Amino acid sequence: MKNITDSFLCLGLGYWPSAGSFGFNTDILATNPINLSVVLGVLVFFGKGVLSNLLDNRKQRILKTIRNSEELQEGAIEQLEKARARLRKVETEADRFRVNGYSEIEREKLNLINSIYTTLEQFENYKNETIRFEQKGAINQVRQRIFQQALEGALGTLNSCLNNELHLRTISANISIFGAMKEIKD
Repeated sequence: MKNITDSFLCLGLGYWPSAGSFGFNTDILATNPINLSVVLGVLVFFGKGVLSNLLDNRKQRILKTIRNSEELQEGAIEQLEKARARLRKVETEADRFRVNGYSEIEREKLNLINSIYTTLEQFENYKNETIRFEQKGAINQVRQRIFQQALEGALGTLNSCLNNELHLRTISANISIFGAMKEIKD
């Protein structure tokens, strides 16, 4: 009997920490069911509220979607009835046009054609006015460009003809003209 107790103690001491100290139980077969039961217990205890909240939220969303779908269905039915009423009205008008004949349609067609011809004539007049306006603008641009080129050519010719001596004489002559004008004013 002592052998069985000793071997049991030996086994127990190998896997369980001694009293008063902390350690890990490395016996997988003994600890897994305990750990699993603890984890499952915690999940059931804490997860029940979360799961019920999720299911309630999902239920509310489904009910809201159903209500929205029913409202949309009612709206679609109303629109269908309105469309049917419009269709009956259009069919009635079509029957009236058939009874009255195509003379009214021909009159409207002629009026439309005349209106289109009038509009086309107005567009043609606008087009011609626009072309004339654009031509005048283009002519003015060409005139400005030619004037600018002539002015640049004249300045180039003047600059090439002027040398230092002629330039100094021109400046002296202008200064004397300005001096004479100042004396006249005083």
